[in-house]
Amino acid sequence: MGSSCGSKLSNFLRKKTPHEEYAEKLEDKGLEKTPAGRAWLAASKKALEQPYAIEVPFKLKGYFATDKPRALGLQFTATRGQRLTFNIIKNETKPFVLYAELFKQDGASHALIQAVDTAQTEFNIDIDEPGPYVLRLQPELFLSGNYSLSISSGPSLLFPVTGSKAKAGSFWGASRGGGKRSHEGVDIFAPKRTPVIASADGIVTGVKEAGIGGKVVWLRLKDKDVTLYYAHLDKQLVKEGQEVKKGETVGLVGNTGNAKHTPSHLHFGVYTSAGPIDPYPFVNPLVKEASAVPDKKLTALVRLNKTQKMRSGETISKQTLMVPLAVTNEGYLTELPGGTITQFSYSAVNTVTPPAKKETITAGKNINSTSTKM
Repeated sequence: MGSSCGSKLSNFLRKKTPHEEYAEKLEDKGLEKTPAGRAWLAASKKALEQPYAIEVPFKLKGYFATDKPRALGLQFTATRGQRLTFNIIKNETKPFVLYAELFKQDGASHALIQAVDTAQTEFNIDIDEPGPYVLRLQPELFLSGNYSLSISSGPSLLFPVTGSKAKAGSFWGASRGGGKRSHEGVDIFAPKRTPVIASADGIVTGVKEAGIGGKVVWLRLKDKDVTLYYAHLDKQLVKEGQEVKKGETVGLVGNTGNAKHTPSHLHFGVYTSAGPIDPYPFVNPLVKEASAVPDKKLTALVRLNKTQKMRSGETISKQTLMVPLAVTNEGYLTELPGGTITQFSYSAVNTVTPPAKKETITAGKNINSTSTKM
C-alpha cells in the first residue's frame, strides 16, 4: 500500500484510525477512567512527545509485555524524494493486535500521515516533505506479543536512463562556471542515444531546444508539485501536451547545449513551485536495508554492568534494572525505571530473571474481544 505525505489526513474529513477506534471503545466501556486505561492513553501520548531517535534504514525485534501499558515512538529524519517501506510482522499465533501510525512532526505538533490497519504487514510512503517523522507502535491492553519491524529506504521514481551502463557521475551542488553557479541536478552518463524514460506518469509541458540545456523535455508529474527536467538530449521523442506513462521513452541521451564537449549524458533535474531540489534521492537506485538483528531474550530484565552516560548527558548508575523493549543490530532498546527509552550495547548489560509477579491488571480484559484481530 502506498501513500504520499504531501497531503496530510484531515482531522475533519478522514475516518478514524484503528487506534482511535480502540481508544473510543475504552471510553465506551469506562476503561479510560481506570488506572490501566489512563496508563494506556498516557503511553500513547508519551510515545509521540518523547520518541526515541533512530536512523533509517532500521530494524528491530520487539516485545510488548502485560506488566503495564506501553507504546514505542521512533523518530527519524526523511529526505524528499525517498520512498520508505515499513514492514511489521507479528510473530504470534495467539491474539495480538498492534497499532502502527506514522506522523509528520512539526515542532510539538504531529500530523497523521498513515494509519495501518491491524491486518497489514507492509506499507510505503513517498516523502514529499523533508524533516522529522515519528512511527508509533502500541498494542491493545492486556495483550503481550513479539513482533519485528524493518524500515528501508529507496527511490520514489524510476531511474531515468535505461541500461546497465548508465551511471550518475556529477551531483547536486557541484561547482559550475568556475564557481559562479552550482549544479542544480544530477548528470547520468550513458552511451549516446541510450533511451531516456519517464520516471513517473505525467504530462509533457515543454519540448525545447535552446540555451545551455540544448534539447530538453519538461515533464509535470500527476498529482504532485514536481516537474522533471531532461536536458542535453540527442533527440526528443515526445510532444508538448502529451501524456506519458512511467517507463515510456521521452528522448535519447546526447550532449547538446553546453555539453557538446563532454561525454554524452543526461542532465536530470527536479523542480517544485519553490524551485529546484536535489533530484538524486528521487532516483538513486540503491535500496538501503538494515542488517539482521540478533536473537536475544526479551522476556527477562536487563541490568547495567557499568555506569553509562545517555545522549542527554544523564548518568545511569551501574546495576540499574531496565525493561528490554526491543533488540536492534546495535543493542537493547530499554525502558529505564523512570520511563525514558534509551539504548545500550549488548556488552553493557546482563540479563536478569525477574521475580515472579502476580498479574494485577485484570479488570476490563473483555475490551479486546470486540477488536479486529490479525
